[in-house]
Amino acid sequence: MSTANGYLTVAGIGVDVVYKNIKNMHISVYPPIGRVRVAAPDRLDEEAIRLAVVQRLPWIKKQRQQLRDAERQSEREMVTGESHYVWGQRLRFKLIEANGRAHVDIVGSKLQLSLPSGSESAHRRKLLEAWYRKQIKEAIPPLIEKWEPIIGQKVNGWTVRRMKTKWGSCNPDSAKLWFNIELAKKHPGCLEYIVVHEMTHFYERTHNDRFVELMDKYLPNWRATRDELNGAPLAEEEWRS
Repeated sequence: MSTANGYLTVAGIGVDVVYKNIKNMHISVYPPIGRVRVAAPDRLDEEAIRLAVVQRLPWIKKQRQQLRDAERQSEREMVTGESHYVWGQRLRFKLIEANGRAHVDIVGSKLQLSLPSGSESAHRRKLLEAWYRKQIKEAIPPLIEKWEPIIGQKVNGWTVRRMKTKWGSCNPDSAKLWFNIELAKKHPGCLEYIVVHEMTHFYERTHNDRFVELMDKYLPNWRATRDELNGAPLAEEEWRS
């Protein structure tokens, strides 16, 4: 698989550039969120690539919108036999109806939800979401503690919430971070990538050349991790905010 060895920002859209021994340039938009990649001949300079992307912007934006509007995996019914993801691992859901306090456990390859009988799927979903939130809230502090001295920036606060189109966001002025709860379903390296990505925005608000250089310095494999994150199974839910 080719690895991007160039990066451009055109009209606010990040574009990966892969230089190859080919005659013609190819522009592609990839699911699930519309990542744009250009396969360019070795001889082509950056301005020529940028111009070509600008000329194809209407088509690129249309493709990205179609991907965002695409039907996502159906909402989980929270019944035994469904597949759910925890930190990148696919687990089989098992519902256990028993007396006592409701709780979630991972037992082998199963994600078990125990609660009194007669519960509705919406209640089960709410309980599992609270468990996911707890998982990610426990995982974030050690990552921030690790990266603050490396990046040289202090995080003043962070929040876990549902986000419709982003894995994370930040406010460089207040040094605060926001994380999508869905990250608890992805590989742990994806959460670390988002921590580093958003903290790097404390230096650079846009995905310009300096931002890319800093990311290359902090996480040399960040592009592969980003692609893994964007290629991971989409959420089943309705992306309620």
